[in-house]
Amino acid sequence: VQLQASGGGLVQAGGSLRLSCAASGIRFSINTMGWYRQAPGKQRELVATITRGGNTNYADSVKGRFTIARDSAKNTVYLQMNSLKPEDTAVYYCNGEAWATWWGQGTLVTVSS
Repeated sequence: VQLQASGGGLVQAGGSLRLSCAASGIRFSINTMGWYRQAPGKQRELVATITRGGNTNYADSVKGRFTIARDSAKNTVYLQMNSLKPEDTAVYYCNGEAWATWWGQGTLVTVSS
């Protein structure tokens, strides 16, 4: 199973970005998909997750600004990020969990002040 993330980049504070992550090599719908991030010098942290049934979970720091969605038939997960802040700067990793856990390669999001 491979997860391929895309959509990162450089944006000014207050701007928006949309991340996408597509899973390949699996014929079944992944149970939970999500996004994590790791800022320089910090540990990787949860951003948001979404189950196959559509239940979502968000880190307090992104509630009201980020929205996670998925296309279960395509095993694709999206992260719409609005009102971005400099503290959102990090490498964002997509994640999938079923009988195992898989990680994407990471995509860099840089928010300038």
